[in-house]
Amino acid sequence: MRKLFSAVLALTMLLAAASPALAQQKDYSGYTIRIYSNSNSTERATWLQNEAKAAGFTISMDDNSVISGDTAAIQAANEKKDGDILFGLNETRWGQVVGGTYENLKLVDWTPSWADQVGEYKYPGLAYGLVIQNILMLYRNDDLGTKGEKLTFKHWADLVNTPYTWYRQGKVGGTTNSNINNSLLYPYVDPQSPAGGISLDGWKMLWQYCAKGIFTGDSYGFDPLNRGDVQVSTFYSSSLYGKVDVAAEGSPTPLKGTLQPENWALVDIEDGTYYIAEYIGILDREGRTEEQTEAVKAFAEWFGSAETQAAWGEEFDSYPCNQEAAKILYPDGTPAIYSIPNFALSKVEGTDMTYAEYVGAHSAEWTNIMTNLGFYWADMNAAPQEPDWANLDWPTLTQPAK
Repeated sequence: MRKLFSAVLALTMLLAAASPALAQQKDYSGYTIRIYSNSNSTERATWLQNEAKAAGFTISMDDNSVISGDTAAIQAANEKKDGDILFGLNETRWGQVVGGTYENLKLVDWTPSWADQVGEYKYPGLAYGLVIQNILMLYRNDDLGTKGEKLTFKHWADLVNTPYTWYRQGKVGGTTNSNINNSLLYPYVDPQSPAGGISLDGWKMLWQYCAKGIFTGDSYGFDPLNRGDVQVSTFYSSSLYGKVDVAAEGSPTPLKGTLQPENWALVDIEDGTYYIAEYIGILDREGRTEEQTEAVKAFAEWFGSAETQAAWGEEFDSYPCNQEAAKILYPDGTPAIYSIPNFALSKVEGTDMTYAEYVGAHSAEWTNIMTNLGFYWADMNAAPQEPDWANLDWPTLTQPAK
């Protein structure tokens, strides 16, 4: 992120620790707080354990060598029934937790002191936003890209009608890939459609996105764009600036600049983009004493505070939901990548759901459709035959493959 704020952050954290209102007045280290999260890279897990210890807490948190991804994290928490804290995930998963999808995951009624600092990113009394992230469409505007032409779309799906080359993933699953699909399918929502609530034209478009796209074997879209293999690509907002800072290490013709990009830009998309927010909630763990629950609440209060979230954001190139933390990180204003309109929380016409809720209601069907029809093939030389769109059995395609 913007490392020039490191000294300011260090001073802020020091002052916060000295403040009677913010400092921990009690040593809670006698109880080990069990945490489940998909925001658990080895670096994140180690950082959080060390910072929590310094703040008077003892935590237990698996890194991603043990638990990888939101599905694994939430399933482990549901199966083991020993969790105190759940954080990370996104609106879709949190909507399921709040709605009671997971029989062993119940949330404690809880309102932190910073609840009014996270804006719309909250399930009042239950879970509160930590980190905002969105999916971005980027393009090179140099000689390896559009040669100075500005890309402006109404919808994400407009990309398939351009002459430019773009990177696509090589598998159906994955959070980033899902968010790309969510963005591409947004203008094709049809609550009456048997094809997972998406019109037939939407699935035809997504097939063309796969057929015309280029898969280079990379995990994400930054590297092929950085090398100049493609002209347009997608990447998540967290870590983008950090990736650009070291872009020259991975390419002789790298992307340049961060605060004032020199040879790349964001595609200007009228719809906006699909945001996800990671939340934190306190699990109702059977057998936990009132004193132990007090320790868990104190940890959640500390972790979501402006000072801790600013430090987390600085360390891991993430943008906080907590606007007081954002002011610490970005005193000059919100970065462009977080100023894009958010259609995840827009209402879906003909329903009482936001688009994020609509995605949650249909995501399993979308995965089944793409898997059954063979979307996102990895071998660029062995594309499957395009489906016979007029003669598809959607009730079967929306179910898991047998």
